[in-house]
Amino acid sequence: MEIHLIRHTAVDNPDNLCYGFAEMPLRKEYQEDFNSLHLDENFDLVISSPAQRCCLLAEHFKLNYSTDERLREMNFGNWELKKWREIPEEEINPWYKDFIHVKASGGENLLEMQSRVLSFWNELVVKKDIEKVLIIAHAGVIRLILQSVLQFPLENMFSIQIDYGKKVIIEAKEDYFSIKKVNV
Repeated sequence: MEIHLIRHTAVDNPDNLCYGFAEMPLRKEYQEDFNSLHLDENFDLVISSPAQRCCLLAEHFKLNYSTDERLREMNFGNWELKKWREIPEEEINPWYKDFIHVKASGGENLLEMQSRVLSFWNELVVKKDIEKVLIIAHAGVIRLILQSVLQFPLENMFSIQIDYGKKVIIEAKEDYFSIKKVNV
C-alpha cells in the first residue's frame, strides 16, 4: 500500500493564534496554493481530517473522501484561538516543559493525541485490496505517524519539518514501512 499524507495549505493567522481543533481559515490565496499542488494520482481511498482547512483541499480536487475525527490536530482546549503570548505562563510553562504528559488547558496531551492517531493508522495499514491512499491532515498528525513508523523518541517529533501543502509518501508492506518521500 502506498500512503500519501498531505498537510493542509497555509492558514491565515497573522495574530499567531493557538489553534488545533479550532477552525482556522486558509490564507486568502488558498486557490493559488491548491493549484500549485500535484494531486493527479488516482487514489483508492481518501480520508481527511474534518477540519475545513483539510476538507477544502479534497473538495478542490473533486475527490471522493470521508473524514475521520482521529485525524484532527492537537486539542488545545481553552487555549484555542488565543494569542500564544496571552496564554498565562502558569498554564503554558508546564506544558512547554512536558507536552508529552501535560495537557493543554482543557485539551489533550501528546500521548492522548498519539493514541487516537495511531488507532486510525493501525486500522488503515491492515486494509486489504487498497493500493493507494491519500490522507489530508495536519503537521502534528503526520509527525506522529512518522514517529510510529521510524520509532524515534516522541520528544523528537518536532525535529521533522512538515511544510504546508507538502506530502510524505510511505510504502506499507506486510512486515515493514518505507519512507519514500518527505515534503514533496
